[in-house]
Amino acid sequence: MCSGKCSRCIGTSLYPLVLISIICNIVLFFPGGDVKYAKDGHITQEVRYMGGLIGGGFMVLIPAIYINLTAENGCCGIRFGVRHCRCSMFLSILFAATGVAGGLYSFIVAGLGVNYGPLCKDGGIWMTPFKNRHSGVLWGVCTEPKNVVQFNIGLFLTLMATSGLQVLLCAIQMINGLFGCLSPHLCLIYSCCCLFFYLTGIISSRSGW
Repeated sequence: MCSGKCSRCIGTSLYPLVLISIICNIVLFFPGGDVKYAKDGHITQEVRYMGGLIGGGFMVLIPAIYINLTAENGCCGIRFGVRHCRCSMFLSILFAATGVAGGLYSFIVAGLGVNYGPLCKDGGIWMTPFKNRHSGVLWGVCTEPKNVVQFNIGLFLTLMATSGLQVLLCAIQMINGLFGCLSPHLCLIYSCCCLFFYLTGIISSRSGW
C-alpha cells in the first residue's frame, strides 16, 4: 500500500517548512535587528497576528508529527489490522485539514503584510504609509527602522511561499488519507470491474457481436 510511503514523504517535508515559518515570524518582531521596536510596540500589525508562528508553525507541526508517526507505524498502522489502518488514515485527514487551515491563515496574514506594508516612521510620525496609497510609493519613505520595507516584504513573501507549500502538501495528504481509508473498497470495485469486462468480452466473442 503506497499511502504510507506518501505520508512519510509529506510528513518529513513539512518539518523544514514549519521551521522556516517560525523563524520568519520571530525575526519579524525585530526589524533592523533591534529589540527596542518590539518593546515600544512599533511592530507591524500583521506580525502580531503571528501567522507564521501559530498558523504555519504549530497548526502544521502537529499534523506533520502525526502524519509521520502514522507512516512509520507499519504503512499507516497496517501491522495492527485493516480497521486500525482506516482509523489512522481517517485521523490523518482531519489533522491534514488542520494543517491546511493553518497554512491558509499564515498565507492570508503574510499577504496582508505585503499589501499594507510595515509600520514605520514617516515624517517623524509612526504610521503605515503604504496602507492607503494606491499610487507608486518610494520605499525610502520609511526613515525608521532602517530598510524595514525590504525587511518586511522579504520575510512575508517567504512566509507566503512556505505556507503555500504547506497547504499543497496537507491537501495531498487529505487525498492520500482518503485513498488509504477506501483502498480495500477500491480494490474490490476494481476487481468487480475487471471481472465484468472479462465476462462481457467472453459473451461478446461467443455471441459474435
